[in-house]
Amino acid sequence: MCKDAGDLTPQSLTPSVNAAIIAALCVVEAREKRLARQVVWLQVATTLVTAGIACAWYGAQFALAVLSGGLVSVLNGALLAWRMSRAASRSVHEANDSRSAHLQLRLIYFYAAERFLAVVMLLGICMMVLKLLPLALLGGFVVGQATLLVAQLILSRFKTEIVTKNV
Repeated sequence: MCKDAGDLTPQSLTPSVNAAIIAALCVVEAREKRLARQVVWLQVATTLVTAGIACAWYGAQFALAVLSGGLVSVLNGALLAWRMSRAASRSVHEANDSRSAHLQLRLIYFYAAERFLAVVMLLGICMMVLKLLPLALLGGFVVGQATLLVAQLILSRFKTEIVTKNV
């Protein structure tokens, strides 16, 4: 072995910090946060429109149940957006940690269970404590969840088309 081998700096093909990759990740993260906010606002708008239509056709009690179910769905979407942004910021800070993937997987399971329990508890409170109409409540929730799914698909596809046209 060479005596000067300890003085050499280790060389690699990839730099330890790549500013181009980090900047691209920040752009993607900002776009995802914007998309999540837009989806939640679309859920709010759809819930209000649906509750308004329900009020005109079926009355105030039915509309209140639809509005409550929609707001439970909006809370679910907001919780999803909030947890996604926290998970993304956590993964950036722990990128060099070897346990990061295991921790991210545990957090995904925890966040999914948290959202599930929040939805079940809120729907249960609306049905049992507030005595809202169950079918109208679930109908409002389904409309909100359908808006969540459709808006994410349409807005993400629309944003992707804009990005690819600009490149």
